[in-house]
Amino acid sequence: MLTFRGGAAGALLLASASLLAAAPVAHTEPAPTGVTITADLTLTEEGVLEVTETVGVPADGNFRMALPLRLKVGDDVERRFAVTDVTATGAGTATTVDDQFVVEAAPGESTFTYSVHNTVSDAPGTQVFHWLGVVSADIAALDVSVISPSFQMGVVDCKLGPAGNTKPCADVHVEPDGVLYLSQRDLRKGDAIDLTMQLPPGTVEANADVRGGDSSPFAVTTPVLAAFGALLLALAAMVAYVLLARKRAAAAIASSDRFDPLVQQGGRVEFTSPDGVLPGEAGLLLDEHVDPVDIASTVVDLAVRRYLWITPVNARGEDDWRISRLNAADDQLRDYERTVYDMLLPEGTDTVAVRELRAPGRVKLDPIRAAMRADAVATGAFADPKQRALPRWIGVALIAIGAIATVALALTSGHALVGVAIALAGVAATALPNYLPTRTTLGDTVVGRIKAMQRGLDTVAREQVPPIDQETVFSRALPYLVISGRTDNWIRTFRDMDPSADSQPGLYWFAGYDRDRNLHRFAAQFPFFITALEGAFGPR
Repeated sequence: MLTFRGGAAGALLLASASLLAAAPVAHTEPAPTGVTITADLTLTEEGVLEVTETVGVPADGNFRMALPLRLKVGDDVERRFAVTDVTATGAGTATTVDDQFVVEAAPGESTFTYSVHNTVSDAPGTQVFHWLGVVSADIAALDVSVISPSFQMGVVDCKLGPAGNTKPCADVHVEPDGVLYLSQRDLRKGDAIDLTMQLPPGTVEANADVRGGDSSPFAVTTPVLAAFGALLLALAAMVAYVLLARKRAAAAIASSDRFDPLVQQGGRVEFTSPDGVLPGEAGLLLDEHVDPVDIASTVVDLAVRRYLWITPVNARGEDDWRISRLNAADDQLRDYERTVYDMLLPEGTDTVAVRELRAPGRVKLDPIRAAMRADAVATGAFADPKQRALPRWIGVALIAIGAIATVALALTSGHALVGVAIALAGVAATALPNYLPTRTTLGDTVVGRIKAMQRGLDTVAREQVPPIDQETVFSRALPYLVISGRTDNWIRTFRDMDPSADSQPGLYWFAGYDRDRNLHRFAAQFPFFITALEGAFGPR
């Protein structure tokens, strides 16, 4: 029996795994008594060793050969072979059991054919076969011939004998036609055969499966290191992108720029918001959430723009406010504003008390939140959730592919950690978008201008505005102060304003102050109105 131990750069030979093949060698010696092996090996251009082996066993004998398909060829190096296309005729059987290719023959003549894979490896300037086999049974005669795609095949070295006491092989040579012949007699159990053969570079496809270090399928191999290197690069790029986006978003909030919202033209003064941003939109962009104050500021803005009319009332001894329809919704309103308008005053309803909005089910906040976020996406200030979903789907796909690859590689060629690297890339692709700011670069730019406007509003003095324009400037800016919680400061700035200076008594959008020549009473009541309105839009 031949037990293969080596092949750091070579093939499985001798009846199963390296180079061997046999063609009977003519001789004039007496017929050998005992087990005889004649092998004919052909090395194909694909690097597959095709073996036809004939084993003769005397009447009183038997033959068994177990050839390992996993060979240790160094302290931390293992070589693997594979045998396919196995057939056996005569009194013999050939099977693969527990990483061994086992050939058994009863008395008589048996013929075995099979293909050995992963037998070829490259070396600098050449291709080399190195076979180290140990005879595990007495063999009377061994005759082998090897044919390869190149006639320039050469024997580098061939030794035979007990381990540590080998001598040159008796008969091994390459004929001018390029066929290698190996003929040995009286091989004894324990004898070792050490054969090295080389071919010109590129003669056949190099396919040796040599694995270093841990032979576990989860060993750290070169492909594994390459996969994790690529993973680390991808992670670094993704994390850098997330950090830069978050830094940009934080910088937009922390900007110290100031924007003067008062525009003077022809001796008159008007209020203008940056980029035409609306109060509710501004509140959403600032913290990326739809809060009750954002909806409340939208209601106030709709009143300021003459779509709604707000009237203080006293119900059951408590202050309340009625919100009434003043003008119908038109195409000047954005979709989310129309949603708020219709929520307050659905078809068939012309007025509603703030207290009534607190009734269970009266106010449906989800459609408002969805409409406001959709508006931010439409303007380009928020990232499209559908686009953000794509990396997550890719991540899920990578996780599935990585899991399948891990199992497949663990059961076949090893390098199973490559699949783990793919799965980890999928986890990163799935998780990292969660840390991206909702705002886009455009959104951050707008937020920076909103913050600059808020700082500009903090510096406005009533005296900067002509009396005829004070009520309009005060009213148009008020909803933007609602979202920042600074209405008290703004009203204090304009509390001595005469709302009748524009030739119309009282505030044009908030009833009850027709006889007032200042905003002192309004200053005392408006904060309660905002608190009640926010409460109506708060969680139940």
